[in-house]
Amino acid sequence: MKAAFFTQPGEPSVIQYGDLPDPSPAAGQVLVKMAAVSVNPIDTYIRGGAKYWELPEPFVIGCDLAGTVVEVGAGVKQFKPGDRVWGSNQGLLGRQGTFSELCAVDAQWLYPTPQGVSDSDAAAIPLVSITAHLGLFREAQLKSGQTIFVRGGTGGVGAMVVQMAKAIGANVIATAGGAQKAERCKKLGADHVLDYTTGDLQQQLLELAPQGVNVFWETLREPDLDFVVAALAERGRMVVMAGRDARPEFPLGPFYVKGCSLHGFAMFKSTAAEQQACASDINHWLATGRLRAVIDRTLPLSQAAEAHRLQEAHTIGKQSSLTGKIVLVP
Repeated sequence: MKAAFFTQPGEPSVIQYGDLPDPSPAAGQVLVKMAAVSVNPIDTYIRGGAKYWELPEPFVIGCDLAGTVVEVGAGVKQFKPGDRVWGSNQGLLGRQGTFSELCAVDAQWLYPTPQGVSDSDAAAIPLVSITAHLGLFREAQLKSGQTIFVRGGTGGVGAMVVQMAKAIGANVIATAGGAQKAERCKKLGADHVLDYTTGDLQQQLLELAPQGVNVFWETLREPDLDFVVAALAERGRMVVMAGRDARPEFPLGPFYVKGCSLHGFAMFKSTAAEQQACASDINHWLATGRLRAVIDRTLPLSQAAEAHRLQEAHTIGKQSSLTGKIVLVP
């Protein structure tokens, strides 16, 4: 099979595109023929040399997938050949990744693709949508009628947060950079969009939510916590999902006096049962059109190195050059 892989970590140029042996499904696994995959920031960190865990060698990159079951291993009852599936959690915790023509995946990390949803859309949403669901509902306990502020409403996770929050009836305030992204954010369901390239963001937010927001979803790697705490309502909840090496100053006094709480989590550490519960809601929203993938561009799998370069420039280089996910097609 063709695959995008590396033998030693480094710059995007270490990614090779070539032939690797076809995998076979072990007991409890499903062999999936890839139809589409997508890039996540964590993919670039692992390729860059982050030593989170030992990697197989060679290591196939990528977390997310969508495709068709071609073979099932012993004990698998929930899928059969011909079923369309999507999933994530590959390329993590020592597992092989998804940027290949075939991938052997533990059945517990796969979900049925709803009828009418394209493989490209299904591949663009796994990690970001499960992350959004866990943060909104398991962690922040967002409820209908509450107000949420989403930093970066057109980003990979941000776009999912905006749509899910709106789907349950929350009041959604989001940021976007420039008129074009602001318009896209509104189409995703944001009630109010603040252009962070113009005006005083803190003042604009105060005018929209003078009593503060119930949930503050932070996507910045180095957040201004004085701004966050000032924006939170009594018993407000802050969700963080980026900035592994960040050490910002923390305004402890105002934070605890308001009775606020801080929620940080890594999606891939959640159990299979927790992620399956997320996928159930996600599939319902996909099938009913309440959740849509946000795709910036689609590339052939052979251009995986270029996809990593683009993602890294956006995430690490802070170029804000992407509006949505990069999808690759074998």
